[in-house]
Amino acid sequence: MSESKEKPARILVIDDEENLRLSFETLLSRAGFGPVMGVSTFDDAVLAIESNDFELIVSDIVLEGSSGIDLLRRVKELGKKCPVVMITGYPNIDTAAEAVRLGAYDYLPKPVKKDDLLRVAKAALDHLARLLEKEQTDAEKEKNRYYQETILRSVREIIITVDPKLEVVDMNDKAKEWAKSNLPEVHVGTYLHDLRCSAGKALTEDAEKVLKIRETIRVHQVEWQRENDNRGILSVSATPLEDGQGIFLGVVLTAREVTHLESGAEHGEQQSGFHSFIGNCKSMQKVYALIKNVGKVDTTVLITGESGTGKELVAEALHAESPRRDRALVKVDCTAIPEDLLESELFGHKKGSFTGADQDRLGRILQADGGTLFLDEIGDISQRTQLRLLRFLQEKTFYPVGRDEPIQVDVRVVAATNADLKKKVRDDLFREDLYFRLRVVDVILPPVRERKEDVPQLATHFMIRFRNRMGKEIHGFSDQAISALTDYDWPGNVRELEHVVERACVLCKGNTITSDILPIEVQTDSKAPESLEPDTSSVQPDIANRHEPINESDRILYALRKTAGNKAKAARLLGIDRSTLYRKMHYYKIDLSTESEDNSLPPYSENPSPEKHSKKESSGKYNQFPSD
Repeated sequence: MSESKEKPARILVIDDEENLRLSFETLLSRAGFGPVMGVSTFDDAVLAIESNDFELIVSDIVLEGSSGIDLLRRVKELGKKCPVVMITGYPNIDTAAEAVRLGAYDYLPKPVKKDDLLRVAKAALDHLARLLEKEQTDAEKEKNRYYQETILRSVREIIITVDPKLEVVDMNDKAKEWAKSNLPEVHVGTYLHDLRCSAGKALTEDAEKVLKIRETIRVHQVEWQRENDNRGILSVSATPLEDGQGIFLGVVLTAREVTHLESGAEHGEQQSGFHSFIGNCKSMQKVYALIKNVGKVDTTVLITGESGTGKELVAEALHAESPRRDRALVKVDCTAIPEDLLESELFGHKKGSFTGADQDRLGRILQADGGTLFLDEIGDISQRTQLRLLRFLQEKTFYPVGRDEPIQVDVRVVAATNADLKKKVRDDLFREDLYFRLRVVDVILPPVRERKEDVPQLATHFMIRFRNRMGKEIHGFSDQAISALTDYDWPGNVRELEHVVERACVLCKGNTITSDILPIEVQTDSKAPESLEPDTSSVQPDIANRHEPINESDRILYALRKTAGNKAKAARLLGIDRSTLYRKMHYYKIDLSTESEDNSLPPYSENPSPEKHSKKESSGKYNQFPSD
């Protein structure tokens, strides 16, 4: 057999017979293997193996004081992967079996023939090459698998893999998290056919279609009913799953849960606050989402909610989210301006158009040109002003009082009210066409009693604000104080909570706000706010015996009496701001100093119609009342 040059390979030859050892070294080197190293003892062999990486070891099975079997054990202990070929002068079945069991690649009987040695050496080295190549391939596969799993875990999309029988074989972390909250029946091993909800049916239909056509199903939107009765939207697509050889393995379903308007934090991540709002409850997340999405467009918005829930903050946030953010945000409190001046205040007037109009007035609408006009308490404007406002919203033009030429403006209108406009429309107190013109999009603010999980966060926010303002070292609330604040129903909503925390900061003498310095109604009556219905045992007969509900002025009087004239407490009981209480007292001409000692009510009027403010009395005063 002619010699052929082989790929260089480091080889260790172990034999205590020097002539045989040198002969092996010469044969292997001439055949192109090498470098070749030779040693004569077991200890020298172990030292060489520990110090070098050999591709092949050729060893006599009989070594001085040890054996080749001992060497095989040592090679295995050292974790070496190189093949070992044993040379034996006394071959027997037991020795061969033991050598193979311990990892010997092959063995050659003495006398060793040249061709046999070169053939076995080449085969052993080829075996090592294939082994190393397989290990490298496996390592690459494991690396790729790790990368893929890491990517799947990190993506926000829901990824579910099913086999051709529609059995779920894999789910990424996002899918498991989503299923746990929304479709607990979905897990590895589930068959899509067993899902009955609309989301499950949509996934099944897409998977079946891919099985049939072997093509990707594009992204589409599916409505589905969630457990909390809210309607969700699932963005779904499906793709065939094949291996590198084109063998069809199943379907990959990709989905993303969206809402009609996603949250400000992408893909549903909760926000602990948004602009001036504080709170991360689910209802506020929807408000944040709505504001962020509606803010981008110029559509008219109607904000509804009880007094003190933050309607003005919504208007500010909508303006800040809009392209108009660098222009003016003009606010108008429709109840703070006397009706006979409101029209002029909104649309402006020409000099001399009425008594007292001694100069031209631009009006709030023109001041808001290019920006946003916020109309607070829109439900209280007169029918005449409603009509003028409707025409303005339809045409984007208006006529200032006393002027014949129209003015065109670019204004985004945001309105707010704590009144039930639907009821006002039914009672013919508010124009239906204006109602629908204003309510293109409605933002409904939840009262605090419906978002009590936000109370500790709100209270802490206000506490930090007031302690910094007052220069006090207040660190927080006691558990009992937080419990009382959370249990209270807050008829005055966030504004009342703010005032209560401010009061507590004023009264706090240590570094912790305790329950004993909270208002008595928060301490003792948090579960059931005091009723404002009158105690008819001590009122005039004409009120005690009538069946109609008491009017607003009566309710204000009762609230004031129940709180011994404390206007702040009365406002909280009524669920209105203190400035609103003052305004309504002025409107109804309520003066506690004129009440008789027996606390009797003024004569009952079926349709109270208090006198309007005179122009002289009202001018310059209406701006003192902040909006609700």
